[in-house]
Amino acid sequence: MIELRDVHKAFGAKKVLQGVDLTVPTGESMVIIGGSGTGKSVLLKCILGLVRPDAGTILLDGKDVTTEERDDFLSHFGMLFQGAALFDSLTVWQNVAFRLLRGSLKRPKDEAREIAIEKLRRVGLGPDVADLFPAELSGGMQKRVGLARAIAAEPQIIFFDEPTTGLDPIMAGVINELIREIVVEMGATAMTITHDMTSVRAIADDVAMLHDGVIKWSGPVGEMDNSGDPYLDQFINGRAEGPIEAVR
Repeated sequence: MIELRDVHKAFGAKKVLQGVDLTVPTGESMVIIGGSGTGKSVLLKCILGLVRPDAGTILLDGKDVTTEERDDFLSHFGMLFQGAALFDSLTVWQNVAFRLLRGSLKRPKDEAREIAIEKLRRVGLGPDVADLFPAELSGGMQKRVGLARAIAAEPQIIFFDEPTTGLDPIMAGVINELIREIVVEMGATAMTITHDMTSVRAIADDVAMLHDGVIKWSGPVGEMDNSGDPYLDQFINGRAEGPIEAVR
């Protein structure tokens, strides 16, 4: 579903991506891991077309993302942003139905609200929260609303950017379970960026480690602990000593 071939991106003298090769199979859940500042978010922005790579090719279902018509291209995606990123001035249901109230996916208002309430129910929230504002919700509830928004338009591909950041361990576990269930139910292709190893083990089919601008290792999550790769081994075990230099 997603293929990256020799993707490069630099900002001035800072080289962030230095030849990324990665394949995300259709219907699989791929998790990208790596330390802070290794380029995970830049990689995601390149796939979404928010940042244009300096070199290389990014294909979505065999089509070059840089040549696709923008609205049609974005209609394939759902996104759960770090911190949920809800619109404060909109009610919960309006946040969930945001894409269904405008653009090429526009639906009648009543229908959009109905879909929003159904998606809220899918993430464990009742219709009583539909007319509340984000500020009236807990952090965990906001994250659920963000997840409902991500799946509202039945996307083929869903991106998750640090989905459990700021949540307590129990709520993080709930969100991980929801993500896994929803991705499997929808048959969607998922790509997650995280450094939370608990999330990795809960939601990944495949794992790829980004370091020094390249994919150092990729493979099934079940092979991660015995990969034999020193970079991956140091990262997943949180060791200070190893080939990855800790910033002190």
